[in-house]
Amino acid sequence: MTSTLASIKASATVPEPSGAVALLLLAAGASTRMGRPKQLLPYHGRTLLRHAAETAVSAGCAPIVLVTGALHDELLAEIVGLPILAERNPDWETGMASSIRAGLAAVAAAAPRAVLVMLTDQPLVTPELLQQLIVQQQATQAPIVAAAYGETLGVPAIFDKSLLPELLKLQGAQGAGRLIARLGAAVGQVAFPAGLLDVDTPAQYTALLQGSLE
Repeated sequence: MTSTLASIKASATVPEPSGAVALLLLAAGASTRMGRPKQLLPYHGRTLLRHAAETAVSAGCAPIVLVTGALHDELLAEIVGLPILAERNPDWETGMASSIRAGLAAVAAAAPRAVLVMLTDQPLVTPELLQQLIVQQQATQAPIVAAAYGETLGVPAIFDKSLLPELLKLQGAQGAGRLIARLGAAVGQVAFPAGLLDVDTPAQYTALLQGSLE
């Protein structure tokens, strides 16, 4: 797999020194439930992908890797000017596990102390939420700190480097939630009520634009 540095900033350096928190921004899906690429849907004057990418950068993570799949070139245009790598997952149709593996391979050289996983379809994720996850994981040394919404713990979530081999073992449609569930009480959490709804369907997108997810 090949990586493309989509930054045009001379000051951008990827990867960062060992010990940084890497971030995987997963955007490989075909958006079948939406009926059109949800990564490119307009939101607050930009696309959902650009919004998520800017959120990731503002959280201070590095390196940041955008994992593409069904679309690639179209998504690259949305991260121009940002210090973000783009990694195409040729096996994206097999499920989210292959995208996590592709992202981890792309950040391996940076030897991060932890990896944060986030999606493009949770537009109410903020840099502050991502920073809370990072700070809590560093302070408590929990193996995972995940966002809490409803009765669920899920992404965005940060994984200590000791768990990266377990993430690599995920298969098919298994996402990071599988590992979060398995560790149970060992998982730290940060409240994120807005995570209860993501933007998978036209109705959810309409609700987002109408402000009912705020």
